[in-house]
Formats: sequence, C-alpha cells, structure tokens
Amino acid sequence: MENAGSKFYHFSASGLFYGVGTLQEAIDVTAEGGFVWFNFYKPEREELNMLVNAVGIHPLAIEDCFDDKQVPKIEYFSGNTFIIFNAFTYTGKKLVIDEINLFIGKNFLITVSGNNSELRKPLLDIAGIVENDPGNAKEGPASLMHIVLDYIVDQKYKAFDEMEDELDAAEESLISDVEAFNPAQLIRLRKDLLTLRKSLFHEREILVKICRNDCPYVTEKVMAHYRDIYDHLARFFELSETYREIETSLMELYTSLLNNLMTKMSNETNFSVRRLTLIATIFMPLTLLASIGGMSEWSMMTGPDNWKASYPLFLLGMVVIAVINYLLIKRLERKHNYTMKD
Repeated sequence: MENAGSKFYHFSASGLFYGVGTLQEAIDVTAEGGFVWFNFYKPEREELNMLVNAVGIHPLAIEDCFDDKQVPKIEYFSGNTFIIFNAFTYTGKKLVIDEINLFIGKNFLITVSGNNSELRKPLLDIAGIVENDPGNAKEGPASLMHIVLDYIVDQKYKAFDEMEDELDAAEESLISDVEAFNPAQLIRLRKDLLTLRKSLFHEREILVKICRNDCPYVTEKVMAHYRDIYDHLARFFELSETYREIETSLMELYTSLLNNLMTKMSNETNFSVRRLTLIATIFMPLTLLASIGGMSEWSMMTGPDNWKASYPLFLLGMVVIAVINYLLIKRLERKHNYTMKD
C-alpha cells in the first residue's frame, strides 16, 4: 500500500510538469523521456525495492535509507549517485536531526524523508516550491536536487538563530545571577554543537566532491549553484566553531564567577572565625582568673576583711589584662598583613 504522503512528478521532454498518481505510473513514465521526481515520505521498504530493477538503485542504499544512525555521505553506484543529507530543527531547546536520502540518475531524482522524523516533515514545503516555480527544476535532475538541497540548507539558518538566542539568554542569566544559573544548559548546548559540527563537516565534504565533478549527474551548467550551497555550509561550520568557543567562554566565566562567590563567602566565614577567636583569646585568661579568684581564693589571699578593696582591684586587673591582650593581638595581625603584602 502506497503512502499518501509520497508524491511523484514527471518533467517531460517537451517542458511539461505534472503529477503522477501512483508509483508504478511514475516508473512507467520514465520511458517517455524527460525525468521523474520520486518524492517519498515514510515509504515502505517494498516501495523502494520496486526501484531496484526499475531505475537501478542499489539494495545497500535502500538499507541506509532505513538506518537512522548514518552520517552524511555520498556514494557512487552504476547508474546513480546516493547522497545522505541532514535537516536541522531546534525548537524547545532541543536539537532534532532528520535524515534526507537522495538518489540522482540521468532521468530521475529520488528523495526519501520522514523515516526517522516521527510526525515532522523535513521536506514539507519543497513540493509546493517546485510546483509554484518549476522553471529551474525543468533543467534536469541536478537542478531539482539543487532546489532540494538549498531548501534543506536554508532551514539550518533557523536552528542556528535559535541557538544564538539561547547563548545570549544564557550569558544574561549568568551575569545577572550566577547562583541561580544552571550550567546544564551550556553542557547540553555543547553536545548539540558537536553534533552539528560533525554533520556539517560531512555535508561540506559532499559538496566538495560534487563541486570537483565527482558526480557525473551534476553538470558544469549548474555547478555554480552547488558552490553557493558549499559557501553556506562552510559558514555554518564556522558558526558552530564560534558558538562552541562562546559556550566554552561562558563556562569559564561561570567557573570564575562561582569561584569569586565562594571566595567571598569563605572570606566572610574567616572574618567571623577571626572575630570569635579574638573574643575567645581575650576572655580565656580572664576566665582563668575569674575561676581562681572569683570563688574564695582571693579573699583567702587578702583576708576576708579586705574584700571591698580587693575585688575592685581584681576587676581592674582583669580589664587591664583584656586591653593588653587586645592590643597585642591587633599588633600581631598588622604585622602578619604587612608580611603577606610583601
């Protein structure tokens, strides 16, 4: 049973462009001249297997169409070239990569999408774009493939714009309140940027091979359009590197600000401990004297008849000792601070 999301088009030798109802009709019309566009969305394996004998696509390439762990690549087979490209979507702070498979031959272009896209349609608008302006696509499968690749690459702008906005928001959040900042978002962004870089690296290599005429179905006539796509991919690759550097700088800034905050808290704690230590140091000898003379020893030493004079003298002596301890400790602190500065 054919998928309702798949559509097929015939570009006749006389310049006509029209839709074809079924896959079998599209296969049959390849013998009439011109070229056919097989635009599959979530196809069944049996549908693609029909094209093995019909247009000569390789069974191993069909296997790759249903393997969502493939990286972008270009492979050459007898009668066609197989390309894997990626479409980026970045919504809700989540990066999603949809795989697009393309087969280009002398008289056909096959696009396969949706197998790992859940409900997303990475090539949702491409058919409408071609239908509204079929003039460029009529030039041949290479021109049509350029339109498809250009559409995929243009969608990458949105993903990078979203990531740039998130980096700006993270920077503002970090500077405004380092304690409330969550570094997990930077770690997630780093992983997403590494994924983008890996994909863009391989896609750029695909365009390098196409632009040096490795693909026999892309003629020199349309090569300038593919060089333009290469320029966009090179720019995106540089952006991924730049965003990674920004992310690294933000993480270093977060670490620095957090260390400063912890140092400030540590200094406040040290100040409190020093203050308590000062108080304890002053009162330790006073406590010793009070424990000795505050009971009966002092009256025994001076006699019970002299307590009216002895106790005030005892208290005065404690005050003098406290003042001497305080001045001595402050002098030692000043000497220590002066030594640390040197």
